[in-house]
Amino acid sequence: MRIAVTGGCGFIGSHVVDRLLAAGHEVLAVDTTDKYLNPGAEHARIDILDLSALTAALDGSEVVFHLAAMADVEQVAADPVGAVRANIDGTETVLEAARRSGLSRTVLASTVWVYGAALTEAGMAGAEQELELDEHVPIELERSGHLYVATKLAAEMLVHSYRELYGRHFTILRYGIPYGPRMRDELVVARFVQAALAGRPITIAGDGRQSRNFVYVEDLADAHVRALSPAAEDQTFALEGSTAISVRDIADTVDRLLGPVSIEHIEARAADFTGRRISAAQAKRLLGWSPRTNFAEGVRRYADWYRDEAAAAPAPKPSPKPAPKPAPRPASGAS
Repeated sequence: MRIAVTGGCGFIGSHVVDRLLAAGHEVLAVDTTDKYLNPGAEHARIDILDLSALTAALDGSEVVFHLAAMADVEQVAADPVGAVRANIDGTETVLEAARRSGLSRTVLASTVWVYGAALTEAGMAGAEQELELDEHVPIELERSGHLYVATKLAAEMLVHSYRELYGRHFTILRYGIPYGPRMRDELVVARFVQAALAGRPITIAGDGRQSRNFVYVEDLADAHVRALSPAAEDQTFALEGSTAISVRDIADTVDRLLGPVSIEHIEARAADFTGRRISAAQAKRLLGWSPRTNFAEGVRRYADWYRDEAAAAPAPKPSPKPAPKPAPRPASGAS
């Protein structure tokens, strides 16, 4: 099968490309960079907002995985107009290009952050929410909170609209918190590992008790291959990690693997996803998917990858020495 992957040279997208190629598919990576381009994939250096170019590039593909997005929540908050263009207008352009090119399905990368806007009976009563949420829990738009969440909810709504209006099939993959080789330096696991390797203290925002169900990126990529199954058509899947890991747990894991390290606490980040209990049962039932890599092993693999990348990086060139100053000329009339 010929498959296109927008953002196919980024952190998650490059791993998806790797896994699709390993499964025997023909892959087109659509990205404005070639940073992590797999040499076995074709590459189209296209901005996803360029509808005509994207439509031409998708011609001949059967499925498009749409992963290209502004994913750094700090960047989203700093550039809301750019975030809306990338995450909402970009999704609309991909959906329309896929429709015009006659693709059978669009697979959208979303996020478990949308569950921060989930509304349940306990939530309506004002009680502390401990129920496990699944893909069918209702979403209250007034609770969307961070602009990043709003863009992802809007993207999901567009996907459903294209199914309703044009009969275009979809799959939505709501990612847990991904980590692993090639992740952005700003992500918490990367920051902690890099700080430990550099001998710097680890900085924790807040008390460190906030938790996430991290999912190793290669496990996440495996879910994409499984999502090509007919069982995934017109379905939404939460691809959540199996175990809640607190920020303090991350620090302790890094300390055990790379320590000893010192820890400093700073003010908590505003509008952060507070974490909810989310079920990945539907992915297991329909796709046979569940995460396999335990957290400590994933951190170790990232640390090994980061060391290798640092070792392979070219050494900075020394600054050129300034040219010697010419000897002073004798004054006029000197003998």
